[in-house]
Amino acid sequence: MPGKGGKASSAPWGRLRAPREDPLQSMGLPSKGDKRLLDFKTQEKYYTKIMERYMSFCTDAGKPNELIRRFSLLEVTDDDASSSTPSPSPSSKSANEPSAATLQNPDNTKAITDVMMALRKLREGIVASKRTDDFSIQAYIFSIRLAVLIKQPESYHPAILHLLRYIAFFHPLTSIEIQEIVGYLILDTACRRKELAEAYNIRYKYQTKDTKLDLVLHAITHDNYILFQRVKDDVDRHRAKLMEWADDDIRLHALKCFGRSYLGVDLAFLEMATGTKWKDLKEKDGVGWELEEGDRVTIRKIRAR
Repeated sequence: MPGKGGKASSAPWGRLRAPREDPLQSMGLPSKGDKRLLDFKTQEKYYTKIMERYMSFCTDAGKPNELIRRFSLLEVTDDDASSSTPSPSPSSKSANEPSAATLQNPDNTKAITDVMMALRKLREGIVASKRTDDFSIQAYIFSIRLAVLIKQPESYHPAILHLLRYIAFFHPLTSIEIQEIVGYLILDTACRRKELAEAYNIRYKYQTKDTKLDLVLHAITHDNYILFQRVKDDVDRHRAKLMEWADDDIRLHALKCFGRSYLGVDLAFLEMATGTKWKDLKEKDGVGWELEEGDRVTIRKIRAR
């Protein structure tokens, strides 16, 4: 129907336009029959789109602390059942931290979730095309690092194995890359899978010489909770995330040692040794000890005869 000035209205035609397609979601999984990612050039273009989305996610976060917090949001949303890191209680949060509703809002994690799904598609394309070059190594290492940060072992563990067993066989990694990826595998094996013998075997197989890794293995082997927390505070964030898988066991052992050995202990030392705040020890671990004035925790009281 003609509008004002004799011009036909374009509104009906505007409604027929195809919606704008997300470049990450438009690509299908090679395992489901989509063969586009078997092409090397397509893989590289797709990886560029992934990096653009990831950088946008980081830019939106602004400050480093906010970025770390956003990674933890995905951890709560997607891996709550398997994550060994307790969700912070309302009383222990600062005024700037998000509420529980914010933590579970999919809109806050959609960008990084889309990136992780896109990386899975890209990895499948690299595997199916049997690609082994600098690009495949770069894509795999980025995927592994991101999956480690958000604690998704179903993503980083098979990626580590494929990188070390297949890609590196045809296209050797640099010594720095080997040290990083093998370090992740050792920590995951010892802390998440709780296979200490296998972790030592991997260390021997790759002739890994890393003082901090040796200290972590020593701390877990000998239940040295003080050493474990000190090393955890001294390593980079990726390794610290992998060490978090052992937090529950280390903390439980530390609490048992305190219960058997001490009548009382300073609160600061207790929190340092367990890596947990007092309120979380009470609520999550069911600690029945008493907090006295002067930040002194009473573990046992001597009975008068």
